[in-house]
Amino acid sequence: MHSPLSPGRVSYNLQMDAYLLHQLVARQAERTPTASALSVGDTTLDYLSLWREIEAFAVSITHMGLSRNDRVGIYLDKRVETVSAAFGSSAAGCVFVPINPILKPDQVRHILADCNVRLLVTTPERLATLSDVVTGCEDLEHILIVGGQAAAPALAHIQLHVWQPRYPVPPPSLPAATERDIAAILYTSGSTGMPKGVVLSHRNLIAGAHSVATYLDNRDSDVILAALPLSFDAGFSQLTTAFSVGAHVVLLNYLMPRDVIKALGQWKITGMTGVPPLWIQLAAFEWPQEITQRLRYIASTGGRMPKATLERLREELPATRVYLMYGLTEAFRATYLPPDELDARPDSIGKAIPNNEVFVLREDGSLCAPGEPGELVQRGPMVAMGYWNDPVRTAERFRPLPERLVDSIHVRGLPLPEMAVFSGDTVKTDQEGYLYFVGRRDEMIKTSGYRVSPMEVEEAAYATDLVQECCAFGVPHEAMGESIVLAISDFKGKGSAAELLTKLKLVCPAYMVPAKFVHLGSTLPRNQNGKIDRLAVRVLLTPREEGSQ
Repeated sequence: MHSPLSPGRVSYNLQMDAYLLHQLVARQAERTPTASALSVGDTTLDYLSLWREIEAFAVSITHMGLSRNDRVGIYLDKRVETVSAAFGSSAAGCVFVPINPILKPDQVRHILADCNVRLLVTTPERLATLSDVVTGCEDLEHILIVGGQAAAPALAHIQLHVWQPRYPVPPPSLPAATERDIAAILYTSGSTGMPKGVVLSHRNLIAGAHSVATYLDNRDSDVILAALPLSFDAGFSQLTTAFSVGAHVVLLNYLMPRDVIKALGQWKITGMTGVPPLWIQLAAFEWPQEITQRLRYIASTGGRMPKATLERLREELPATRVYLMYGLTEAFRATYLPPDELDARPDSIGKAIPNNEVFVLREDGSLCAPGEPGELVQRGPMVAMGYWNDPVRTAERFRPLPERLVDSIHVRGLPLPEMAVFSGDTVKTDQEGYLYFVGRRDEMIKTSGYRVSPMEVEEAAYATDLVQECCAFGVPHEAMGESIVLAISDFKGKGSAAELLTKLKLVCPAYMVPAKFVHLGSTLPRNQNGKIDRLAVRVLLTPREEGSQ
């Protein structure tokens, strides 16, 4: 059996920890080559086999002509090729861009065009839905088909390739890279409308993996269920966290919550991370003893876990440690609440995760007193590099720490300022320093674990040409965190809420479709600048119940 790091192949010093994304797998392939690394369906790969798949992908795209920092879009469900493409992009010096498989063609087109994707990896079925949009992406030169030969549509300048499990040509010299190079661009909804790309370095991903693995106490005997989308930072971190310790990851594309329960038992899962809407569904089940005896921990992120759900899960899983986490894509994770603190402070989002520091600041940059609301600001190696091709929004969110804090962190004379991420979330601390979420300063809607821009919902509604003017906002919902309400001044012609709902379902992913439409029959409130006053609309309509669809 040859070494995965033989001459001519990607190599690094095994005495050092991994500092590039793909080295998480390469290290384990050298140390424990026959240990299970990745499973999906009936397929399980050990670390050596997974590394060979990753290396083959890296070689393949290098032969296509891709070079350092080229973007590789991955529009797939959870499968071996999704993982190989992401980590193989890293090995080739490229940047992977995971695209949520539930996104509609227009959202996919925006991502492909926005970050100038040069290669798209997808299936024949998904490509068929994109044929009308990919030809408009000028930088897209290659499409790699997974799972069979696609009927060759007329794609102008784009070359089609079929995924090969092995590439026969000897590997070329792959580019060098450092931990500060870009590894990934993850797209998250932006307050101004279309999704924005959060740029993550290798250092961001590796530091995040080590930090989370530390407080979850991950070990090589863990079997981790990856149920969240891999386009989420929390979903992808199931891979990096597991691979950092040599654990086994099971990928799950589930349709019903019962599928998750079944997988937990079938694969003897020891750890799983989910979002509150999923935990609410899972809490309704009685958990078989074969699961409860093996499940070492569960973790929740992406919103507040309802207290009743938390209590129900703890009843079903008395020996399982429960971690409540808070974070944002711009900084991977910020805080976690240790399981031992659940009884004392179940509403807390905890304290800073390892190798990370958070502050609660006033508008003037000074520290808030306990109990005083302020903005959560985070520093450390998990803070992202900014937003792709968007210096204005990057400057708004990523800024140097206030001078009054710098003296307490760094010695005087530091030549370059350290950048921190200003979350836009309002929090407060108790006397012991535990944090509590208060609210968001922006207008983002947090629903079913997703961040949704009101403007993106409104733009989709305007594109139907059925509404005069509209305004989207979120209202509290026990299961989803928030549900989306769309206020409409009036419909055009014979338009109706039912017709609008039908058209929105065609162009929006399910989580972005409003749960309620309110037809005012009059103009929407405006602020002094003549813009629709979203807060005034929310206050006006929150008590109303009519018009729901």
